[in-house]
Amino acid sequence: MTGWQTLFYKEVLRFWKVSFQTVAAPVLTAVLYMLIFGHVLEDHVKVYGQVSYTAFLVPGLVMMSVLQNAFANSSSSLVQSKIMGSLVFLLLTPLSHWSWFFAYVGSSVVRGLLVGTGVLIATTFFGMPAFVAPWWTLLFAVLGAAMLGALGVIAGLWADKFDQMAAFQNFIIMPMTFLSGVFYSIHSLPPFWQGVSHLNPFFYMIDGFRYGFFGVSDVSPWLSLGIVGTALLLVSAIAVHLLRIGYKIRG
Repeated sequence: MTGWQTLFYKEVLRFWKVSFQTVAAPVLTAVLYMLIFGHVLEDHVKVYGQVSYTAFLVPGLVMMSVLQNAFANSSSSLVQSKIMGSLVFLLLTPLSHWSWFFAYVGSSVVRGLLVGTGVLIATTFFGMPAFVAPWWTLLFAVLGAAMLGALGVIAGLWADKFDQMAAFQNFIIMPMTFLSGVFYSIHSLPPFWQGVSHLNPFFYMIDGFRYGFFGVSDVSPWLSLGIVGTALLLVSAIAVHLLRIGYKIRG
């Protein structure tokens, strides 16, 4: 294997060794969301005409799990390596900043897609959504996981301890995820909050992903693809630059 493939393999093994915590636990969390929100709102919320609320909720929970776990994978790995002092062994290798980037982001995509698949399997017992455009579903899942993996690299390089990492996740990632239309269609919001939602790139990831299931969405999937693709390029460029200059990892 080449250098980046070896690091990628190591990062995949890192989360797979504790898969009960990194894969099974998020699936259980999503199922609990489904039980609570699906039971309470099933008879009160209708979206996209004849689509039931439970079926509408499934893609949102899947994509939310993909994004959160992709971010957690790269960010936690870097912070943990910095705190434990094991990052120095990577610095001694001839790996380029591109190798670091592809390994950390690639493993984040793998974890995000694994968790998302588990959530999809578990939640479809409650309401099976159709797969009208599966390639759109896969495309947005991969792009979203890659973007959050790259964002996790940025956060992991910036944070020096776990409480800084927790602050980044609790005050940035979590609010942007929950306010992106996971549990509702933005057309049910007042005009002001609809405008605010359109400023959130996470909204376009989830809306485009949901389009792959139902063939309808709050905005055009091509618009969502353009915004998500642009955001991915921007976040990736920042992550690669920070890795290139050794931000907070080289003295």
